[in-house]
Amino acid sequence: MDTIDKETIDAAVRAALPFTDRWHNRFHLEMPFGLINDPNGLVHYGGVTHIFYQWNPLGCEHKHKSWAHTTTRDFVHYTVPELSMWPSDAHDKDGCYSGCGLVEDGRVRVLYTCNAKDAAGVRTPAQRFGTLAADGTIRKEEIILPTNPAGYTGHYRDPYVFYRHGERYLVLGAQREDETGTVLVYHDEGERGWTCRGEIATKYKDFGYMWECPNLLRFGSYDALLFCPQGLAAKEYKYQNRYQSGYLVGHLSLESMELMHGRFQELDKGFDFYAPQVMSREGRHILIGWIGMPDEEAAYPTREKGWMHSLTLPRVLTLRQGKLFSQPARELRALRIAESAVDIDAAETQSVRAELGDGAEVLLDLTFGAAQTVTVTLAYGLERTTLTYDRASQVMTIDRTGMKKGGRGVRRFKLFTDQTLSLQLFVDKTIVEAFFEHGEETATWNVFPEKNIAPELSVTADAPIESVTGRVWELDAIQFH
Repeated sequence: MDTIDKETIDAAVRAALPFTDRWHNRFHLEMPFGLINDPNGLVHYGGVTHIFYQWNPLGCEHKHKSWAHTTTRDFVHYTVPELSMWPSDAHDKDGCYSGCGLVEDGRVRVLYTCNAKDAAGVRTPAQRFGTLAADGTIRKEEIILPTNPAGYTGHYRDPYVFYRHGERYLVLGAQREDETGTVLVYHDEGERGWTCRGEIATKYKDFGYMWECPNLLRFGSYDALLFCPQGLAAKEYKYQNRYQSGYLVGHLSLESMELMHGRFQELDKGFDFYAPQVMSREGRHILIGWIGMPDEEAAYPTREKGWMHSLTLPRVLTLRQGKLFSQPARELRALRIAESAVDIDAAETQSVRAELGDGAEVLLDLTFGAAQTVTVTLAYGLERTTLTYDRASQVMTIDRTGMKKGGRGVRRFKLFTDQTLSLQLFVDKTIVEAFFEHGEETATWNVFPEKNIAPELSVTADAPIESVTGRVWELDAIQFH
């Protein structure tokens, strides 16, 4: 194991704040150096939200998997991120992999996957509890599942605890020996330990070679199983990224271990979204995801500057007619700089333009009128990324081939509208988060403008748009203390 010194690393993080590089974002969580990925250990307790996330503080490779930690009360003011857990013994010498957070006996605890490989590269994945100590470190404690069970490979990870009828359970992502993905359920039986209840039976018997990062949520009488299947073939309007993040909604019986569900739906239709985790805060299901994609490192040019990736803004999930809607958490309105607000109100037009600052929120409502194709453009000088909606096909196209650096390409997805289109954009230095039709669909992607130019927003169409209304705010930066 490489030596990781918490005191030195924490001091280097503090010294690097506030960020100064033009590609560092203003209101998205990220680190001044190293590579971050999956959000972990999300838990709200005593008015404080704890956010842990995967971090390699030693470089921009998927190695030395450690956990960083920050806290917030309002998603605007954060404690300075610090190193909280790192590989330190024989169980997790090859990485402290993903896991969840929970409150137990007044303590913030985590449950994570230890990764250890032998000389032949064979991994032993153990599931282990830890407790957050007063000094910000996680004290590693009991191992509840020492290895993967028979019939499953070492790809057995990402525990997520849930409760049902006063009983405690967890779900785990797993790969069968025939290299197909699934989710296993375990039940906490006290002194008898955690017993495997088996797989969650779904209609998807052969749906990718691995299911990562499961979450099991309850919305009234409905269950939602979130997971990240790997190895799906791309189709015209779905599964267009290397790996997917999505969910099944239905009713789960813990007696029969069967989930009666509808079709698999993706959580985000953009280029750069993976490994989301959901916590409960004040009665809301709040999701935070990783803005990035495994095995696509060349798409992120900040690697040359010594850091990679960010976390999404917190999103509130609600269930409507079998579909999860995602909307930005209301706390984010505090980032709006009131005096910067600019109203948009145009009628019978084919072109609307607005200047955006270094970070902006945009609310738009478009009434189509005669227009059949409408394009929203973010222009960075001669570079651009576009969102084009075609009414005839009911297809939204996100195109970033007009950018010179980083990942490019096109994403297309179906989006039903009638006479109007609602769009909410959060535009940071290198990140765009888009919410369509009040959160019916979302899309997240990176842009890396070649020049230090604030974007210009434009709305254009093939015929006069009946009306374009909305508002633009400049957004303040999140604060660390």
